[in-house]
Amino acid sequence: MDATLVTSNNIRWGIIGCGNVTEVKSGPAYQKVVGFELIAVMRRDAEKCADYAKRHDIQKQYSNADDLINDPDIDAVYIATPPDSHAYYGLKVAAAGKPCCIEKPMAPTYEESLVLYNAFEAKNIPLFVAYYRRSLPRFTQVKRWIDENEIGTVRHISWHLSKSTSPVDLSGEYNWRTDAKVAKGGYFDDLASHGIDLFEYILGDIVKVSGFNTNQQGLYSAKDAIVASWIHESGITGTGSWNFGCAAREDIVHIVGSKGKIEFAIFEEHPILLTNEKGTTEHFINHPENVQFYHVQNMREHLLGNAIHPSTGKSALHTSWVLEKILGL
Repeated sequence: MDATLVTSNNIRWGIIGCGNVTEVKSGPAYQKVVGFELIAVMRRDAEKCADYAKRHDIQKQYSNADDLINDPDIDAVYIATPPDSHAYYGLKVAAAGKPCCIEKPMAPTYEESLVLYNAFEAKNIPLFVAYYRRSLPRFTQVKRWIDENEIGTVRHISWHLSKSTSPVDLSGEYNWRTDAKVAKGGYFDDLASHGIDLFEYILGDIVKVSGFNTNQQGLYSAKDAIVASWIHESGITGTGSWNFGCAAREDIVHIVGSKGKIEFAIFEEHPILLTNEKGTTEHFINHPENVQFYHVQNMREHLLGNAIHPSTGKSALHTSWVLEKILGL
């Protein structure tokens, strides 16, 4: 069991890497959740860091991560940098003895993810990973339907995700998301990791998995076409295909059971559909303005000992194992 951080005062956070993901998706959530404060941010570009701090009304800014991590006024740290630096900064936070949330994927490889997990586990310090879909009402509704046996015994899950080639890809401009040194699976690491992790939350751990991958377009060093098949511990089978050079964007998940099916998208804000002997039920559940809000709120409950967060270092470590098996690393 993780140690809790119980205090009569607010839990004060610092962010390492105040880039685009922290502008709306995550950063403001740390200011809106009752009992949390965002008091410091760090970015190597001091000018951009100061601009972020000013716009978001944050009192401290650093251009050196060590200064933020070791600031005695900071209780916990959120690492929002590209994946290849997660382990580097995460180990520093663990050494400082502070709870941490790391952006997904946990690290580029399972080996690095395991080192991170063990560092926090050894000190009994809470570690969270930003697989925030586990906390979003749209997907907790899907899990509720499954748990309430609305489609009977689940037999199979499938997901297809594709998108067209982006202007950045075509231009040859550097993009860390397609740099194999940072993310070997490219957009797969960045996007598919969300879905794979969510499937494990909804249906239980994947225990057998295999995949094939290639680079069809030759535009960058990372992979751009991946297929996979797997089996969950319960015996549920799964298949997935991800292609990042198609004519159109598609995002569709099917969960098929003995008495019905559920359809939804991982990224597109489409209705979720339940079809069974009662007919078809359509639900549209909006995401919050700051999509990580419920994820951050659940961290508060975990740190106070009121609940176990759905996305911890342990669950994210297993997701890293699955991703690595799919990519054949």
